[in-house]
Amino acid sequence: MPAVVLIGAQWGDEGKGKATDLLGSRVDYVVKFNGGNNAGHTVVVGDEKYALHLLPSGILSPGVVPVIANGVVVDIEVLFNELDALSARGVDVSRLLVSANAHVITHYHRTIDRVTERFLGKRQIGTTGRGIGPTYADKINRVGIRVQDIFDEGILRQKVEGALEQKNHLLLKIYNRRAISTEEIVDDLLSYADRLRPMVSDTSLELNRALEAGRTVLFEGGQATMLDVDHGTYPFVTSSNATSGGAATGSGVAPNRIDRVIAVVKAYTTRVGAGPFPTELHDESGEWLRGRGFEFGTTTGRPRRTGWYDAPIARYSARINGVTDFVLTKLDVLTGLERIPVAVAYDVDGRRVDEVPVSQSDFHHAKPIYEEFEGWSEDISGAREFGDLPKAAQDYVLALEEMSGSRFSAIGVGPDRDAIVVRHDLLD
Repeated sequence: MPAVVLIGAQWGDEGKGKATDLLGSRVDYVVKFNGGNNAGHTVVVGDEKYALHLLPSGILSPGVVPVIANGVVVDIEVLFNELDALSARGVDVSRLLVSANAHVITHYHRTIDRVTERFLGKRQIGTTGRGIGPTYADKINRVGIRVQDIFDEGILRQKVEGALEQKNHLLLKIYNRRAISTEEIVDDLLSYADRLRPMVSDTSLELNRALEAGRTVLFEGGQATMLDVDHGTYPFVTSSNATSGGAATGSGVAPNRIDRVIAVVKAYTTRVGAGPFPTELHDESGEWLRGRGFEFGTTTGRPRRTGWYDAPIARYSARINGVTDFVLTKLDVLTGLERIPVAVAYDVDGRRVDEVPVSQSDFHHAKPIYEEFEGWSEDISGAREFGDLPKAAQDYVLALEEMSGSRFSAIGVGPDRDAIVVRHDLLD
């Protein structure tokens, strides 16, 4: 049975829940391997809509073991708030496993995130202010707090003291904020210990044993390819590896155990926060896409920037992730357009560039070269076979598939959970 990585192919908010739903009861484990509560998944179950921020979507599937792996940064208060909210709605959350090696977001991480972003002024990156970046920075600087530290008060106190020794100087002397005491951080984290302890395990060992036993493991990435700290539009990125390679380092499962990489791509493009976006629309077409697609952040509520489909980005994503299957979402949003532009390449200082430029400056100044496709007016939300789609919609999908570097195995045609056209089995 396979290990499957599911990632976003653009700047996030592609609708990964559609792909997760397709795998359904065939999945035994769903693993979050990167990020924290800085991104959200909206999952619809029957008439119920759930907005998840830190928890993997598998928490909503009976019989599935949801896992928060070592590559995630965990805000424990947010974790318990989400669990309590789901429990109040009758969801069984008792199967959740949390890696002992996952790093913990503290109060001082959130404080530093917010004051640093304000200090940057017009150079702001557009973070969510939830302490994600500072927590990853502490991890790399080897002054981070891990989940396992909460169960040893002596080690926890030493680590918090070491971290605050530098941070309080920063808060006091640079940002004119009050110092944070070791006691308030230690007391806060210790207050979660008893409830957290039963969830914590060696998740790497658990996942490897599951694969050896023939279980199906889905690795669910937070954020998306173009926000990856190494391969995205740096510095306007997240602080972790949101590409398929991050599934191995973020979970403790070896790369050669991964069988399939599924990338979710929207039928147009959106992003939240600052940074380059070649196909971004600043006109009524952009507003139309935002309204029709309800493009507002699940976690932040921020309006998303909108633009046309960008084929070079899809090819880039296919290449660096090793994509075996694309899932195309929100095709229905384009219904009613007479013509649909698609960026097939870029103009960079008068030169045609067919791939995403490696130079940040070139990408910032890239202007899309568009090819237009015929639109359709028919309601496609009831389509369940590819042949049910209008000819123009079929042509659009096939053109995107040819440009994007891998097969389009499924197509989302509406907001309902079952509004999807399946062309190829994602596990075949």
